[in-house]
Amino acid sequence: MNGFPILTLMLAVPLAAAVACLFAEARAARTIALLATLVDFVLGVLLWVNYDIGGAQWQFTERVELFAGFSYALGIDGIALMLIMLSVFLMPICIGASWNSIEKRVGEYMAAFLLMETLMIGVFAAQDLYLFYIFFEAGLIPMYLIIGIWGGSERIYASYKFFLYTLLGSVLMLIAMLWMANEAGTTDIPTLMAYDFDPKVQTWLWLAFFASFAVKMPMWPVHTWLPDAHVQAPTAGSVILAGVLLKMGGYGFIRFSLPMFPEASAQFAWLVFGLSMVAVVYTSLVALVQHDMKKLIAYSSVAHMAIVTIGLFAFNPQGLEGSMIVMLSHGLVSGALFLSVGVIYDRLHTREIDRYGGLSINMPYYALFFMLFTMASVGLPGTSGFVGEFLSLAGIYQVSSWVTAVCTTGIILGAAYRLYLYRRVAFGEQKNADAAAMPDLDWREWAMMAPIAAAVLWMGIYPESFLAPMRQDIAALDARVARAKPAGDAQIKAGKPKEAAAEAHTAHEGAH
Repeated sequence: MNGFPILTLMLAVPLAAAVACLFAEARAARTIALLATLVDFVLGVLLWVNYDIGGAQWQFTERVELFAGFSYALGIDGIALMLIMLSVFLMPICIGASWNSIEKRVGEYMAAFLLMETLMIGVFAAQDLYLFYIFFEAGLIPMYLIIGIWGGSERIYASYKFFLYTLLGSVLMLIAMLWMANEAGTTDIPTLMAYDFDPKVQTWLWLAFFASFAVKMPMWPVHTWLPDAHVQAPTAGSVILAGVLLKMGGYGFIRFSLPMFPEASAQFAWLVFGLSMVAVVYTSLVALVQHDMKKLIAYSSVAHMAIVTIGLFAFNPQGLEGSMIVMLSHGLVSGALFLSVGVIYDRLHTREIDRYGGLSINMPYYALFFMLFTMASVGLPGTSGFVGEFLSLAGIYQVSSWVTAVCTTGIILGAAYRLYLYRRVAFGEQKNADAAAMPDLDWREWAMMAPIAAAVLWMGIYPESFLAPMRQDIAALDARVARAKPAGDAQIKAGKPKEAAAEAHTAHEGAH
């Protein structure tokens, strides 16, 4: 596929289909959207199959100079490849989830999702600073419309809160990008990743990018927009918000904060650890007292994303690999859990946990899928959740045993609220006749659940197929940040943080 513009084609297919949906009637719009997303998924599989593991860091590159200081530049590494695959895998499932539940302005709804697919792929494929910013910020627009038009009773409040939170942080990031382009004389992201900015300036640049990525993740305490957005969004909106859009913050840390500002990243590592530890415990406790299923899953997403940020700032290969697997696993599992809520919401039109119970009697296949996704979220060995959490904790432990202890507490709390939810929904007495009369999964719902279940088990049983494309890029990132590696708590107690950190990195390299 050398020279074939596959990334441009993956951007163009959903964009063209979005335009077509605007002028199509409801049935045709659904069909066009499904076909376009399936075509993009096939192109994504071709991208994965043709990706040269161990080859050049940046592959499938395209570049067109549009005007001075701005290029249409695309290209991917293994990290971007996996996140693009996650995007194109979930999008047909989102269209399927919306097949019957969306009845008004169907063409515009499908167009919004297709536009979002283009923008998500653009974020992960962009190699120009300003092109990345355009894709990154434009992704707000379709999600804002999806929540604001097709959401629940308080959709206007939730959509404005989502838009304002995510936009305000990004203004600072744009200012930082303008300064960086002027300082380095280029907007090429791979070049900037190897550029050594003045450590004093790095502090301000890191904070400017952090303002945007922390909201996008979302990190505590700027996470409050997420539960409202999830509760009000339609099912497919929640799937793609949790599945892909939250990962853009983690991708931003990997692509910008760590390689471009390594000294500042080390300087603020303990700030990230502190915020993430609070998030892991606090949001898990909040999830325990929720009565709305969607809100419970939303708070659990904040806790899982906190594991990601801690792993990223552990500054070692295990932490970085674990963070990536947690992001991929969370994209699949949280999306599947929101789909599971959507399945029963479409039948009973309520998300109140107390309205259900005993669904394993009349919906055994639904209960089976729901159990698998619950176990994956808890981190059961053999599922995708275990691999990511184990690697992340292994990476974190090399930095701080007490940070690891706090994270482990959050995982235990996560098991508590997940199993509490599952017990109340799937087991117990059937107290409500309408819930007891709900039919089991139909063929469309099977087609949505089964592929995610297969992917969750595949990642849990053979994670190497997901790690292999990313390993070389993670090693390159680890080598880039090694010089600024933050000292762990054991090294600080020994009174030789710099020397111990250097020795620890050397040991990592040998072990890896």
